Amino acid sequence: MTATAPTPTAADSAGGGTSGLDRRLIALGVVVVLGAIMSILDATIVNVATRTIGENFHAPITTIQWVLTGYLLGFAAVIPATGWAAQRFGAKRVFIGALVLFAVSSALAGSAGSAGELIAFRVLQGTGGGLILPVGQLIIAQAAGPRRMGRVMSMLGVPMLLGSVTGPVLGGLIVSSVSWRWIFFINPPIGVITVALAARLLPADPPGRAGSRSGRLDLRGLVLLCGGVAAVTYGMSEAGARGGFGANPTLALLAAGTVLIGLYAIHARARGSAALIDIGLLRHRGFGLSALTSLVVAIALFGVLVLLPLYWQIVRGASPLETGLLLAPQALGAAVALPLAGAITDRAGAAVVVPAGIVLGLAGTAVYAQAGAATGYAVLAAALFILGLGLGATFVPLMAAAYQDLPPAAIPAVTSTLNTVQRLGGSVGTALAAVILQGAITGRVPRLRGGAVFGPLPAGARAQVAPALAHAFGSAFWVALALAGAALIPALALPRKAAARHPATTGNPRPAAAGGHASKGNPS
Repeated sequence: MTATAPTPTAADSAGGGTSGLDRRLIALGVVVVLGAIMSILDATIVNVATRTIGENFHAPITTIQWVLTGYLLGFAAVIPATGWAAQRFGAKRVFIGALVLFAVSSALAGSAGSAGELIAFRVLQGTGGGLILPVGQLIIAQAAGPRRMGRVMSMLGVPMLLGSVTGPVLGGLIVSSVSWRWIFFINPPIGVITVALAARLLPADPPGRAGSRSGRLDLRGLVLLCGGVAAVTYGMSEAGARGGFGANPTLALLAAGTVLIGLYAIHARARGSAALIDIGLLRHRGFGLSALTSLVVAIALFGVLVLLPLYWQIVRGASPLETGLLLAPQALGAAVALPLAGAITDRAGAAVVVPAGIVLGLAGTAVYAQAGAATGYAVLAAALFILGLGLGATFVPLMAAAYQDLPPAAIPAVTSTLNTVQRLGGSVGTALAAVILQGAITGRVPRLRGGAVFGPLPAGARAQVAPALAHAFGSAFWVALALAGAALIPALALPRKAAARHPATTGNPRPAAAGGHASKGNPS
């Protein structure tokens, strides 16, 4: 079914200086955000239910951990192939297919009769989830044009924001009030609604792609890059879980993943634009700097996002539900910053917004780096709000800047590359934060060696060790602070104003929005 929204004018397609976010773009954003919220929320909502699931299936934590890891691996491994899949089959078809896969695998996960079945269905869930956000991002990026990229990308900050904050809260409510299976059963109804909206509102896929060069799968590149990303992601997950990089399986995984990604770089350089992801795009100033800044920011950001809930649970003794509510000021700050950052980026460029966002993030993180076991709630809430402002003013402008100096035909490859970089950065940041925190805790509170701190502590025992734990968390926050500060170097070199518009690709902007082929005639 084709879209029924009003046909956009040439100015709308181009994102002209006076045009805002018209009804068509808002409708696309709503569809993409609905799908993305499901996939991102599912990465965090299950965390609070792992102990309950383990008890239900009489499975050890080493087995149940794969309920989380399996989703992560499926999510990470499929991301590099999103650009090719959207070009080969059409972005609308891939997006709807990913929604269907995610909804069906969610229903299967909720009905699982054993831990093994649940893990297998979680891998399928991750595969669908890994396609939803990048392909949705591709669709609305092509529909917006470079002049509205900042504003339209601000809509994609919503699922990232909601997923990290509301996941523990929603998961805690479901587990405490009904069955853990409803963590998965809530997805199919939302999926059905989103599929219906996507079928009606998303731009139709252009016909005649099967014989094009873009339809040929770079199989060698697929094996090298997807395998490398999955190995590094899993290796980092193991390092975080084991509290260090010294274990042989962890080192082997990281080494294998690094070699595979290195081999892909050699392969992609030789293959050029026919590679799964064209690394030659990194030579474009805006995209190359955006990718580098995104990598460093992702390492620091994901480290902070791991440390914050742990601080509240371990040092302050908050429950998962209380922790989610205590983190709400961060969400509020990001909600305030997202639309402002998008609009300013469209007018003045990412170099004006991103450094300011990083400085705000540094200020918020610095408070937690110095927080003790009894620091006032008002001070910590204000710091979270400032940190949220920084997050909202950083990632969205970086996504917008990545697209601004490239032609529309490059958008699928840009989307795959940017999401792959962010996934790798997130994996490194998460593991690094866990390893540094575990080392600091072991050094300051030796009796909590081996990760005992992550289990429940009696109130009296926590009160005795809380000051030392707070200092340990401070050490980890300082490392994240230093990494975020390093991101200022490439951020200051980002383009200072939106790039000139590129020629669009076909006379009708609606098909171009779905496909990624260049067209003639209208600006984009």
